[in-house]
Amino acid sequence: MVQQAETEAAIPLTTPYRMGQLELSHRVVLAPMTRCRSYGNVPQPHAAVYYAQRATRGGVLISEGTGLSTTSQGFPEMPGVWTQEQVEAWKPIVDAVHRKGAFFFCQLGHVGRASTNEFQPDGQAPISSTDEQISPDAESGMVYSKPRRLRADEIPAVVEDFRRAARNAVEAGFDGVEIHGAHGMLLEQFMKDGANDRTDEYGGSLENRCRFAVEVIDAVVREVGAHRVGIKLSPFADDMDCEDSDPVALGHYMIQQLNKYEGFLYCHMVEPRMAIVEGHRQIPRGLLQFRKAFNGTFIVAGGYDREEGNKALGEHYADLIAYGRLFLANPDLPKRFDLDAPLNKYDRSTFYTQDPVVGYTDYRFLEDSNKNNQSSTQA
Repeated sequence: MVQQAETEAAIPLTTPYRMGQLELSHRVVLAPMTRCRSYGNVPQPHAAVYYAQRATRGGVLISEGTGLSTTSQGFPEMPGVWTQEQVEAWKPIVDAVHRKGAFFFCQLGHVGRASTNEFQPDGQAPISSTDEQISPDAESGMVYSKPRRLRADEIPAVVEDFRRAARNAVEAGFDGVEIHGAHGMLLEQFMKDGANDRTDEYGGSLENRCRFAVEVIDAVVREVGAHRVGIKLSPFADDMDCEDSDPVALGHYMIQQLNKYEGFLYCHMVEPRMAIVEGHRQIPRGLLQFRKAFNGTFIVAGGYDREEGNKALGEHYADLIAYGRLFLANPDLPKRFDLDAPLNKYDRSTFYTQDPVVGYTDYRFLEDSNKNNQSSTQA
């Protein structure tokens, strides 16, 4: 009877789910987030603390965006997985997550033109689908460098970088990889007609614009198996001057490509931009058509909280919900959701600093908060 009562009391976010060959105990996924704490592009021991803090038995974590070559960098102190030193540095981090019983995926990404000459080898121009520069970021003051348009005969080498990085990630112990095809990064710079102004076989039609991404998917799947591969897509976003005139067609075309691979593990898709209605966030929930079309596990992201996450799962709108800032500030987020406990507030000013503790591993667990509250009451 007790077990039955617990089952009836379970909220959708804390119900089990089978993702491919993986048995998950809940539906709360750690979203990939740039953290800028990997010195010299080498993951550090403090990352093992950070990820293990957020690991739970049967939970899923997706790593921060991880570079696949010297040209893939665009943020300070990003981790990489293209050298043996980096692979060896990831191993104890992955082990720490696995000891907690969680599953860990490595997000493989290339920033393309979302970079500057300073981040590039020998001060070269960043590579992209185009030679058009990203507009300066008014909020951060970031000024991106003018990119160099990749020649068609150079693209296979970048595809090879993705393949090798996937192999290295599996060697490091990751359960799989997530291909970063979202948020204005290199693959999106090819996929979206707002950034791709090419006239060769990688530009023009939707099929041509998606050719590069499809070649990457094919290479990665062939290397590590479809059951170890997911992808992140954001057809509705306009990050880094990357927007598309027909995001619905783009989303459906990419879903069709994924479905060609039997057992392709998951599609992680970003909601259209949130709206504020009467002082409350309103999730657009514009991804249902893609969820229905995709054969594998469907993960959604984009401003979800506990209430909206439960609602999306309860209505079969998604299989899993990815949380970024809330998970960053609450290392025990699944537990807090289960108990409907108060959440820590995140500190935006420490999102992209290089400190190994502050804004990284120093957010309080629920038990610590309760102990402090009890001490204050007794005092």
